[in-house]
Amino acid sequence: MPSEEGNVSSQSSSGDTKRKVSIITEPVVERLGHDNLGFEQNKRKISQQSHHSEEGPARRKSNLHNNNFDTSSIHSDRYNGEAGGRAKKQSFSEALEKIERDYDNSRLEQSWIYSLCMRCRVEYTTPSWEPPGWQKVCPYPLCPSYRQFARILSIILIGVLLWITAFVIIGDTAAPGGQLFQLVVLTVAANFGGFLISLTTLPRLIGMLMVGILFQNVGWVNLDGEFQIVTAELRKLALVIILIRAGLEMDPTAFKKIYKTILKLGLIPWFVECSLIAVCARFFLQLPWMWSILLGSIVGAVSPAVVVPCLFRLRTKGYGVVKGIPTLIIAVAGIDDAVSVAGFGIISSIMFSTQSLGLQIAQAPVCIIGGLGFGVVWGFLCKYVPEPGDAYVVPIRTLMLFGGGLLAVFGSEEIHFEGAGPLGVVFAAFTASYFWCGQGWELEDNPVSTAFEIFWMIFEPILFGITGASIKIAELDPHIVSIGVGSIYAVAVIRILTTVAIAFGDKLNVKEKIFVAISWMSKATVQAALGPVALKTVMSNENRTEEEVHYAELVKMVCILSIILTAPLGAILISVTGTKLLKKTKQQLEPLDGTLGWRRSHRPSLHDISIIDEEEEREDIEGIADEDTAANTLSNAQTATAFTITK
Repeated sequence: MPSEEGNVSSQSSSGDTKRKVSIITEPVVERLGHDNLGFEQNKRKISQQSHHSEEGPARRKSNLHNNNFDTSSIHSDRYNGEAGGRAKKQSFSEALEKIERDYDNSRLEQSWIYSLCMRCRVEYTTPSWEPPGWQKVCPYPLCPSYRQFARILSIILIGVLLWITAFVIIGDTAAPGGQLFQLVVLTVAANFGGFLISLTTLPRLIGMLMVGILFQNVGWVNLDGEFQIVTAELRKLALVIILIRAGLEMDPTAFKKIYKTILKLGLIPWFVECSLIAVCARFFLQLPWMWSILLGSIVGAVSPAVVVPCLFRLRTKGYGVVKGIPTLIIAVAGIDDAVSVAGFGIISSIMFSTQSLGLQIAQAPVCIIGGLGFGVVWGFLCKYVPEPGDAYVVPIRTLMLFGGGLLAVFGSEEIHFEGAGPLGVVFAAFTASYFWCGQGWELEDNPVSTAFEIFWMIFEPILFGITGASIKIAELDPHIVSIGVGSIYAVAVIRILTTVAIAFGDKLNVKEKIFVAISWMSKATVQAALGPVALKTVMSNENRTEEEVHYAELVKMVCILSIILTAPLGAILISVTGTKLLKKTKQQLEPLDGTLGWRRSHRPSLHDISIIDEEEEREDIEGIADEDTAANTLSNAQTATAFTITK
């Protein structure tokens, strides 16, 4: 600028002095003032004419500033403009007291108590009203906000009102000590146990399952006898919700573009694991072949409830997004679950059918065609009913889809074609979602999906609580448990190796193939929903034999063992190996195979996994061919800059 150049030249001619002020952009230690010599790491001599804080690039803020410590009072005390322009200095005792207070706050924020409280605390984007004096009674962040407290209190009050109503209508079974009351207590405790486990970054279902096991073996709950009918129906409701969510979260566009990879990685490893589990059950557990195949079809399913939270944490750091690996894993998990449930339904239909041999052989094609037909027709009906512009379109569509799923599962069981029901539920949700997207709804922002996420929040502790409560440790045979543990781990390793071997032509390197294979070893939801079904079916048969009851109990026990052994281990391996085996990127990129990534949404969704919002440093510098250029680029970004100011 001309004026500044003239000013500089005049000063140079008059005083003929030049002074260099070096502003180093290195990390600085905590300090309370810009030029406080007592807290500067590099003590610099600043003349009275220096205006470095006003000109040139801004200096990096101190750590105290980043921690939101209030230093305005010190600045205002030290630099209050007086009549003579002289600054008012702060006394040494006042400055020392301020330093000690800020140091105590810093230590509090670095303590594990503070971290735990912040992890448990729920932050809201909208303003929250609080009663007068709330912060004195419940200080931040050691206590929840009033909104969080009021929400928990409202849920407790609603639960108490419903319990009183149930007690008036039903009677003793809802009273303290009754089985319905025990189920409610188990559900609440399982939800709390899942919350505690989630603080360790493990899936919530692990805590829910452990609470069920604890309650059963301590003697706090007893859901046997006639109440098993209620728990069996609750499992079916949870299964319907699982299948509908799987159908709604499948992207037709992505599936169309990578369907060969999805089918190859979804069907072949599942078939290998199912076959190996069946062989182990036949020769080690002495199960008949049909029972062994039934067990293999259940154990072969992958659990999205374990995989998705772990992938969500990895996506926030940008791991694996560039090649669409999260998209691939979720799509394969959905197909894997659908095949497992359909296979279980077909095999159980053949096993427990009293029809002729010819009709039993026709069960498989009839179940597949019937399930697909029902799903397409019901999904097409949900496109026009209700009318898309209806003010109540969201709740009506939710109830239509849920009612159709219940009809498919319970209706197919009634006509002894159990395999058609689960397949129909998945394709009904998939078809309806496809048409709804064509009418303007976004796939990852589907309000019906949000409704079923809420349903799952209710049924998840019920499902895993009652599944854990079915385990009686005293009745377990150590020999059978050891065989089950060895078989499950051995087959899991073989499945991982099989997945790595067949993942050729998918533009994945060896490390990424290993990670994808590891992510599919976790078992949980399908095993919890279908494991006790065979036992319930056998117990409902008046002509049952002791051998059939024994076989059904073995199937249930192995399914529960698979959850306990693979769910926590799989979650840990995904979290640990993801940062080691996947590449990291900080920007949103199209997958290399041309598939579309999941679009952005304000609602947490499975499709939100492949989107990067945070500014993360890239570990793999792409687009720079010369290594020397890359090294110089990183070096220049960290080099201190010096500015010469002529005074």
